[in-house]
Amino acid sequence: MLGLMGQGMLKTCAIFILTLIGSIPFGMVVCRLRKSSFAPVRYITKFYISVMRGTPLMLQLLVWYFAPYYLFRMNIADWRFPAIIVGFVMNYAAYFAEIYRGGVDSMPVGQYEAAEILGYSKMQTFFKIIMPQVAKRVLPAVTNETITLVKDTSLAFTLAYQELFSVTKQVAATGTSMVPFAVAALFYYVANYVVAFVMEKIEKKLDYYK
Repeated sequence: MLGLMGQGMLKTCAIFILTLIGSIPFGMVVCRLRKSSFAPVRYITKFYISVMRGTPLMLQLLVWYFAPYYLFRMNIADWRFPAIIVGFVMNYAAYFAEIYRGGVDSMPVGQYEAAEILGYSKMQTFFKIIMPQVAKRVLPAVTNETITLVKDTSLAFTLAYQELFSVTKQVAATGTSMVPFAVAALFYYVANYVVAFVMEKIEKKLDYYK
């Protein structure tokens, strides 16, 4: 039992880590496009965010997995795990982008004016001046989304991927025992506790006003 659940935990951790690696920086790019002065780019980005936030992640995973077959007749035998990562990254990037946008919009106009006087381009202003300050403001919201991600990894069962949640159901059904559910609950709790602990340390480190 523990061996199977251990493998499931590793796969769950892989989904979590790869999603963060992809969605946090991609969310910054989406945020920048969302605030673009070029209207078509801005509207397309708003539509993308609206779709990602307005439809269930479970449905999005199904679309990412089956769309290549229905559209291009692609062999999707080895596409399951990549489809899961793409689906999670695209979904969470939209949420992170809106969190970043809220932080960016809260910045005083004087920051932009000072950067312009110093000769910074809009891109330099955004990534070198605005984003470092925004990071501190949005960290609590990012923490909440990261904790949600730990639990959302269980949605990978939609594509019959053997992560922790799927394995737990199978082991519990085979052994007619509640122990696997308790082990899974403990794993999710500990994982979320670690995330909250690490984020709290980062938040204190960024609390430079003190």
